[in-house]
Amino acid sequence: MKPPLEKNPVEKTPAELAAEQAAYWNGPGGKGWLASIERIEQGIGDFGKAALTAASPRPGEKAIDVGCGLGGTTRALAEAVGATGHVLGVDISEELVASARSHRVPNTTFVVGNAATHPFEPASYDLVFSRFGVMFFGDPVAAFKNFQQALKPDGRLVFVCWRKPDENPWGLTPVRAAAPFLPPLPRPGPEDPGQFAFGDRTRVERILKEAGFTALSFEPLDQMVFMGKTVADILASAGRFGPLARAFAEATPEQIEKAKAAIAEALKPHETPEGVRLPGACWLVRARAT
Repeated sequence: MKPPLEKNPVEKTPAELAAEQAAYWNGPGGKGWLASIERIEQGIGDFGKAALTAASPRPGEKAIDVGCGLGGTTRALAEAVGATGHVLGVDISEELVASARSHRVPNTTFVVGNAATHPFEPASYDLVFSRFGVMFFGDPVAAFKNFQQALKPDGRLVFVCWRKPDENPWGLTPVRAAAPFLPPLPRPGPEDPGQFAFGDRTRVERILKEAGFTALSFEPLDQMVFMGKTVADILASAGRFGPLARAFAEATPEQIEKAKAAIAEALKPHETPEGVRLPGACWLVRARAT
């Protein structure tokens, strides 16, 4: 059964979408990310490592880490580029950037900024990198044009993003199980930002080409995603962060109880001594500035 969706969504402008994302990541999204960071890192850490390997940052290079969050990938990039290089971590969330700055990593700078409008120094960077940070742009073409202009002529873009929901049981299974008991989930528009907004390869290719990137490469990256140590742990944080957060916020206690029971039933077969893991599917994307 597919999650119930609201009909006839109101089409929003890129500015409205960007404002919504800023409000979310400076509100419940940022707080939920901070509260769940240990589980999140266990779930997506290996995808990030694969992307960092593909990016191949080298000593002396300048890099931008897009959607840097708490700065884990920024620190990894900074270690690779060394004292003669520099990494700029950019995120829309003031709370996450404040946490990233607190680590005081040498040869890094962290800024709160909108990817589409931040004044990057033109033609100055060797690498633009992102681990799951590019799917939330209100105006993705404008954002990638901004990155393209920030890169040197031979600069490279490397990012990892989720493929479509039906290829990602880790995300879809709990939503499908809970949906019959919760208020309808909003139907995202075809150009709306969100966790799986870059799942359609054709759309991503169009965005990157319009932004001026060339030599596009899409590599499927499939791994098991750690969701929690036990089903009980997952239920304890259900609704705090992720696709179900809005539905849980609008649901009654009785609805939430029934939804959690359905999630538990759906996830129980996947519980092992090593935790609850379900398949995840990503694109590892590479491109050149010219």
